[in-house]
Amino acid sequence: MVQPIQKALVYCRVSSTKQKKGSGLESQQHRCIQYADSKQYGVEKIFQDDVSGGGDFMNRKGMVELLKYLKKNNEHNYVVIFDDLKRFARDTMFHLKLRAEFAQYQVKIECLNYHFEDTPEGKFVETIHAAQGQLEREQIGRQTTQKMHARLEQGYAVFRAPVGYKYEKSKGGGKILVLDNPIASIIKESLLGFASGRFQTQSEIMYFMESFPEYPKNGYGKVVQQRVKDILTNVIYAGHIEYKEWNISLRKGHHEPLISLATYNKIQELLLGKAKVPARKSLNEEFPLRGFVHCDECKSPLTASFSKGQTKRYPYYHCHNTHGCSSYKKSIRRADIEGEFEKLLISIAPSKKLFGTIKIMFDDIRNFRSEYLNKRTNMLNSQLIDVDHKIEKLIDLIIESKSPSVTQSFERRMKNLEHEKLLIDEKIAKSSQSTKEYSGSLRTILKFLENPYVLYNTRVLANQRAVLKLVFADNLTWLLGHGLRTINMSLLFKDLEGIFEPKIGENKLASPRGFEPLLPP
Repeated sequence: MVQPIQKALVYCRVSSTKQKKGSGLESQQHRCIQYADSKQYGVEKIFQDDVSGGGDFMNRKGMVELLKYLKKNNEHNYVVIFDDLKRFARDTMFHLKLRAEFAQYQVKIECLNYHFEDTPEGKFVETIHAAQGQLEREQIGRQTTQKMHARLEQGYAVFRAPVGYKYEKSKGGGKILVLDNPIASIIKESLLGFASGRFQTQSEIMYFMESFPEYPKNGYGKVVQQRVKDILTNVIYAGHIEYKEWNISLRKGHHEPLISLATYNKIQELLLGKAKVPARKSLNEEFPLRGFVHCDECKSPLTASFSKGQTKRYPYYHCHNTHGCSSYKKSIRRADIEGEFEKLLISIAPSKKLFGTIKIMFDDIRNFRSEYLNKRTNMLNSQLIDVDHKIEKLIDLIIESKSPSVTQSFERRMKNLEHEKLLIDEKIAKSSQSTKEYSGSLRTILKFLENPYVLYNTRVLANQRAVLKLVFADNLTWLLGHGLRTINMSLLFKDLEGIFEPKIGENKLASPRGFEPLLPP
């Protein structure tokens, strides 16, 4: 009579997803199947995990599925095959609990390099082996933590790369953070924009990031606000390392920064300040002049909305001031306001002759700036020497001090001086490359001055708001039946106005009295 084939289940485990991508699981599975064939077992199902063996086995998806399978098919006396005892569990307590789980399903456990014995001596030896596995796991964890701690102290990032960075092997050994463009450039613009006031809220940064298809988003195609806050508060983007949980104080990192430490400090000050009401993305993008153009009669900001027609929606601006304004609730076509505003922007471009003079002035500014930066670098070097002397004196005082409270006071002063030194070091490094960066900034400004409409016409809300702030000193007003009124240009454009009389056919700056003719009193 032919004996029925013993049914077997195979369990394989590696410690991480990275190991899963290799051949670890495949080789375990191959050895377990070979073992089953040698025993003439029929392998019914294979279960896999790619998580650590430490801790609760119920956190392992593959093990949970294996236990559910045993419970569902409790009438079969399965043999469960492991490649190694360490694949079973690497925690003594959970090893024993898992053995008890298998026992209630009358499961026989077999291991390729360990023989289970259901005797007092066998259980004792098995417990010793389980404890040894836990010891090895904890020792590996300790060694890993010590190495990470040492790398942090040396100024190297060791945790998961923040968005905008990625790890690459460094020539000196180990891995180092490098910029992950174009994502890094998007984050840099977001950080600088928040520090400068271009973005007033975290919501505006969120919408700005979402406007780039290449920026990573969640499953719903969104950038969550918590991710924005994490970026704003992460000192890694300022080229520094800090990890208070391990008493790693702030220090300069070896990776390339996106912003300066001074800019980072300014961002933290802004975050601690008064919270602003989040921007309403949909309305602001659809109506960029909403809140900027006011009613000429009551001086209240115009609001905006869509009106439903039979086949589509129609965009309008409105005055919603109920205090006796004759324009109250009267609709103004979006095309009328925004079309007239765009004509205004196009008209304020300076003449070619004026623009040529501006370029000469900017060259003089660049040369002056270069000379200034050289003097500033010399001054910063003197400050750095002074701070080093103060630190040396404090070290001597700490060594001589016998009072714990006095020592703590000296250590706090030392920490402040170290932070000051980092800022000075950063300023010196930045000064050496500021001439080139400043030249690039001047080119950007010249491009804006040549034609502000080009920047506004990008249709990016942040750019449009920047144009409004740079070109106009006050809000524009709109008078029903007459158009834009009381246009007050910013000081920059006022200074440019009227320097030269443009030739016929050339652009000239718009009159600060208004785009439309004034009405008689």
